[in-house]
Amino acid sequence: MTGEIKTIAAEGKDKLDEVKLTAWMEANVAGFEGPLTHAKFAGGQSNPTFRIDSPSGPYVLRRKPFGPLLPSAHAVDREYRLIDGLYPTGFPVAKPYGLCLDESVLGAIFYVMGFADGRNLWDGTLPDYDPATRTGIYNAMCDTLAALHNVDYTAAGLGAYGKPGNYFERQVARWTKQYRASETEHMPAVEKLIEFLPRTIPDQTRTSIVHGDYRIDNMIFHPSEPRVIAVLDWELSTLGDPLADFSYFLMSWVTQPEGRSGVLGIAGGDSGIPTIEDMTQRYCSATGRDGVPDLNWFFAYNLFRLTGIVQGIKKRIVEGTASSANAEKSAAGVYRLAEASWEFAQKAGA
Repeated sequence: MTGEIKTIAAEGKDKLDEVKLTAWMEANVAGFEGPLTHAKFAGGQSNPTFRIDSPSGPYVLRRKPFGPLLPSAHAVDREYRLIDGLYPTGFPVAKPYGLCLDESVLGAIFYVMGFADGRNLWDGTLPDYDPATRTGIYNAMCDTLAALHNVDYTAAGLGAYGKPGNYFERQVARWTKQYRASETEHMPAVEKLIEFLPRTIPDQTRTSIVHGDYRIDNMIFHPSEPRVIAVLDWELSTLGDPLADFSYFLMSWVTQPEGRSGVLGIAGGDSGIPTIEDMTQRYCSATGRDGVPDLNWFFAYNLFRLTGIVQGIKKRIVEGTASSANAEKSAAGVYRLAEASWEFAQKAGA
């Protein structure tokens, strides 16, 4: 099946204590029947994620990594709280089964959710599909994002999930601080962005649940229909400006196709991939907006945020034992992101 989710044997420190886990699931997961087996999902999740198989069906377990962590990072308990709040609303997330805060069970806190049996797609150009199916898949992604932003988060018990106002102000300050903490050299484009972005922050007119990393590979599609059955990886989620998510989703249209989400130069025509204008119109219609502000500022912001993330990786490589080839490759990525961000800032009037 195209988009099948691959697993690998869990070895070494990734191996779970099946005896302890079985006992915990028998006590805490409704309907669970042992015995169980487990395997690790392939791919680079920052929170190790496992498939659990048992007579009562497949489950998914996500746990914190072992070792010292940043205070706010890898908050699987926060992720679980969000899924637990969203699931009863009918929004497509996996069914939450239980959260374990007792580190003596597996060595770190974890939660268990249902297994969404479907397709995980990575290449935004959707090379394995016909134009009509591509249209359906993109419309489903857009509609699902609109549905998230329409969720009454207070009624879902998530009124305290984040601060409701000044989202971009806080985010720009956060990523500036992050960049400064991992700065390895003077980069003129970043300095100009650090001056421009806080001065030109758009007014926040709405607050919603924000996913924080909404792209094609962070969702599971129905096995045969163009429908999202589960949105995954909520670790960057909070309450914030929904335009942060929507503009991040639209970054695919201004990103080169490299086997990931980028569809620059591919969308429109007979490709079946909707244009950025199609997606904007569809999203605005679903969320009751008259339109969206100049997207160039938001694109500059999204690339600035990615610059901060990649700079952090670069700092670790420079300080660590990685080869100079890796450091150079990472550095090149930072330059490219920073320059692209500044180009959009200029289009936004910088």
